[in-house]
Order: sequence, then C-alpha cells, then structure tokens
Amino acid sequence: MKIGVLLSGCGVYDGAEIQETVLTLLAIEELGATYQGIAINKEQHHVINHLTGETMNESRNMLVEAARIVRGNITDLDNTTIDELDILVIPGGFGSAKNFSNWAFEGANGEVLPEISELISKFISQKKPIVALCVSPVIIALALKNRPQKAILTLGSTKVPSPYTIQDFHNGITSIGAEAIEKTINEINIDVNYNIISAPCYMLDCTLPELKNNIFKAIEAAINLANK
Repeated sequence: MKIGVLLSGCGVYDGAEIQETVLTLLAIEELGATYQGIAINKEQHHVINHLTGETMNESRNMLVEAARIVRGNITDLDNTTIDELDILVIPGGFGSAKNFSNWAFEGANGEVLPEISELISKFISQKKPIVALCVSPVIIALALKNRPQKAILTLGSTKVPSPYTIQDFHNGITSIGAEAIEKTINEINIDVNYNIISAPCYMLDCTLPELKNNIFKAIEAAINLANK
C-alpha cells in the first residue's frame, strides 16, 4: 500500500509541521505501508523565523522546503499519479492555512488552491481515504464547501487545553457546510461517507507520545478503510 503525504513546506509557522510529518512517516512504515512525499512547486506565502516569530525578507519554495523533511523522496503534485496512491495524508502546520489556502487571513471566507481542491476531489471520487491532521481539516472544509453531503471533521476539543480557540475553528468549518465533532488527543474522527479521518494533533496541548499515538490511530484507520 502506498500513501501520499502532502506537504506545504517545512516548519510549523510557515509550512508543514515537522514532528507531525515525521511521526506520520513512522506510522506508515510501522503499519507496513510505503509513502511518497508530494508538494506544490510554488512559493510559500512568507517565511517565518522560527526562533523569533518574525517574518523574514526572503522567499522559499514549498517543494524545495518539503524535500528537507522526507530526504528528497518527494514529487511535484503536477507529476503525481493519483492512481498509484491508496491514501492521502495532509499533516498540519500553518502552511495548510497560509500556502494551501488563505484560511489564516480570510477564515471561512477563504479559498483553497485549485490544485489542492482537485486532488481532494479525486481521492473522494475514487473513495480513497484522506487523513487530515491538526489544522488541515480546514482545507477539506474549503474544498467541499456547501456540498449537499456534509463533511464530518474535528479540529480538537473545547474541553481540554489548547493553544488555539477550537470553537472558532469549529464555527468556521460549520459555517461553510461541514459538521464539527469534538475529539481529544486520544481520539480521531472518521467520516464514513467521505472516508475522511481527522485527528487533533497539535491543535491541542499534547506530548510527543500522545501525538504519535494520535497519528498512528489515524493512519491505521485509513489503512483499514482502504483495505475494505
């Protein structure tokens, strides 16, 4: 089984969340599957100094940056053959809300990149599972905006500590036609209609072992769906 891992760059504040990505790759291999990194050959929205949090006066390419995490095992989305992939995983990180979409600036009024929307639609039409980690369910919500069949997603729980306002995220995806479900770091959500698995990950305060277990559950659920 081959799993595509879609990356928005390298680094939590301006690209893909590195720890979520590495633990995703670990879970995939531990569960007996293989992975293929995927990225878009475009400039990311901006570059953040991860030491100070300040914007840097430079530009970086999503594909080039994402290649850092997967040791070069990555392809341009334009050259990716969807038929060769059984599952799509989208780790979190601000790149999902800044590079793949403009959710970080426009919220639920934003848009997702057309190529990302097309990719999600292809996986759904072929009934192949999609795993959206951390903040990445907002991309799913934007791509499936106002479809008759609601996407059922989670970005975490309002009942446990979080660095973010989970209710605002849930209100946002609900406003564009999704259904928001509260889940803790020990839980995942499975939308059996769309074959979409979402997991809170670093949307909630958690330890690395808790993060690993959350991601492992999500990947395992996706593999089980793909094998049905």
